[in-house]
Amino acid sequence: MARGISGKTALVTGGASGIGKTTALAFAKEGAKVVVATDKNIAGAEETIRLIREAGGEAVFIKCNVSIEHEVEGLVSGTVEASRQVDMESIQSSQSNSTTAFK
Repeated sequence: MARGISGKTALVTGGASGIGKTTALAFAKEGAKVVVATDKNIAGAEETIRLIREAGGEAVFIKCNVSIEHEVEGLVSGTVEASRQVDMESIQSSQSNSTTAFK
């Protein structure tokens, strides 16, 4: 039996640039469906989605400020709606002292 992340869903915050973008692209390369979330760099998130799709992967964007609880709830709900599951998450933040509402 093959073990891996193919067919699983990865939720990546901060996926518009830097480590988050690299993580999103790596998950997609391994066959995961990727949900990219950010609240600031929308163009960067769209670029990440484009790169994943051009490589044959599945990806969606959901705008979310991870420091606001109801937005995180919407992110998780949107992810489940888009793919019926959340198997992995990678939480990146552009603010060094920020906190997240993920619990």
